[in-house]
Amino acid sequence: MRKKVVAGNWKMNNTLVETKQLIKGLKKGLKGIKLKDTRVIIAPTYVNLHQAVKKTEKSKIEVAAQNVHQAKNGAFTGEISIDMLSDIGVNVVILGHSERRAYFNETDSALAEKVNTAIGKGFDVIFCFGEQLEDRQANNHFKVVEEQLKNALFALRSEAFKNIILAYEPVWAIGTGQTATAEEAQEMHEFIRGLLAKEYSKDMAEGVSILYGGSVKPKNAEEIFSKPDVDGGLIGGASLKAEDFSAIVKSI
Repeated sequence: MRKKVVAGNWKMNNTLVETKQLIKGLKKGLKGIKLKDTRVIIAPTYVNLHQAVKKTEKSKIEVAAQNVHQAKNGAFTGEISIDMLSDIGVNVVILGHSERRAYFNETDSALAEKVNTAIGKGFDVIFCFGEQLEDRQANNHFKVVEEQLKNALFALRSEAFKNIILAYEPVWAIGTGQTATAEEAQEMHEFIRGLLAKEYSKDMAEGVSILYGGSVKPKNAEEIFSKPDVDGGLIGGASLKAEDFSAIVKSI
């Protein structure tokens, strides 16, 4: 049975003091909640990862990095390697986020290399993908999603997907005023699971967690999470408030 996952991407937010305060609030908000089949993951900024790992010890909160470089080491100023993350106790990484693709020109081929690096070190990967507004308006959203998955992931062996969590991001529904419905989320998630079944097997596809990353908030989380192919969410802004993020976790 696949796991439910609620992951908070903190992006470029929170000082060290704010990071500690937010983790403290999350631990308080999640106290007493049974999380047997649900993973709760937070992704602070690089400079606060080590402290976040320490502050979440003996809790059910996992810590992820927001990105990683594909090379083992070398002359890559400003980058972070997989071994550096592993060394401080991080074993989950977000790759392919829409902002990384848009602002830092990350390509499918580069992401494929990053995924291989992370999987090779035993990391779990939250792999992000999704269409822009113009893709949705042109009715190309299924094609775009299929190409992103095929280009970056479908060279992997089936076994590798035990370490992959998919995160569908309808970029057109993030900070644009547009709103994706729970039905639209389910439609795409069902399509994605169908792609996995076609490329690999139905059993494999049924074991992969697929998250929704389109402006999930406490008021819409329960409806979205109720859909059969939606296994949780990759949360942005709402993950920066302990009360909101805890409420989203409770709604799954």
